[in-house]
Amino acid sequence: MTARSMFLITALGAFVWAVAGCGDDSGPSGPAYEPVIPATWASTVSNPYFSLVPGTRAVFLSGTAAAGAAESTIVEVLSTTRVVGGVTATVVRDRVFENGALAEDTEDWFAQDSDGNVWYLGEYSQEIENGQVVSTEGSWEWGVDEALPGIIMWADPSAHIGESYRQEFYEDEAEDWGKVVALDQTVEVPYGTFNNCVQIEEWDGLDEGPHETKYYAPSIGVVLEVEGGGRLELVDLVTPPAS
Repeated sequence: MTARSMFLITALGAFVWAVAGCGDDSGPSGPAYEPVIPATWASTVSNPYFSLVPGTRAVFLSGTAAAGAAESTIVEVLSTTRVVGGVTATVVRDRVFENGALAEDTEDWFAQDSDGNVWYLGEYSQEIENGQVVSTEGSWEWGVDEALPGIIMWADPSAHIGESYRQEFYEDEAEDWGKVVALDQTVEVPYGTFNNCVQIEEWDGLDEGPHETKYYAPSIGVVLEVEGGGRLELVDLVTPPAS
């Protein structure tokens, strides 16, 4: 995922490790990947740790930005949808600004299966310089050029602690991994203090750079991202009124 699985058979019966090598996170040289696609899908994404309600808008600042620098990320759940791999996906727009200028503009596509697991179905990512798109590297879509979906959030994260799983798979282009590290974490960011957070480690299988840690709060989603010595913190959240 911009700026930001090998599956075990679970009690939910939705996934399977396609080959031996459970927990291998060696990226493109790792074992073959073939998810078992769910037979049924939910009409909305309502997972407690990754709920996507159209109209929601979250603003994040980097640790340095919170102290006065100028890098921010705005994430918006759009009312539009996109059919990906035959599944109607919720569209999330993720924009990164540097010194007030748009640097990245990404559309991510997510859908939830009937068991409550949230799948990542693809993205269209644009890198921007001086108002011009200079790269769409990292873009991928399930079903296009053999790209495959992955899990972005489990229905029951506690059942997957310590497992390495794919979040996306477009060979040699987009190969992000995740691992549930801990539950019941407490996180403090400018927007507030959150209890019972799920801690997930994420990394790029094509890059030997540092891993990223994300904290997901119930009913909110991501509230904090930590990579190296940097922190991307939730500073504002707007949600649509309850219907």
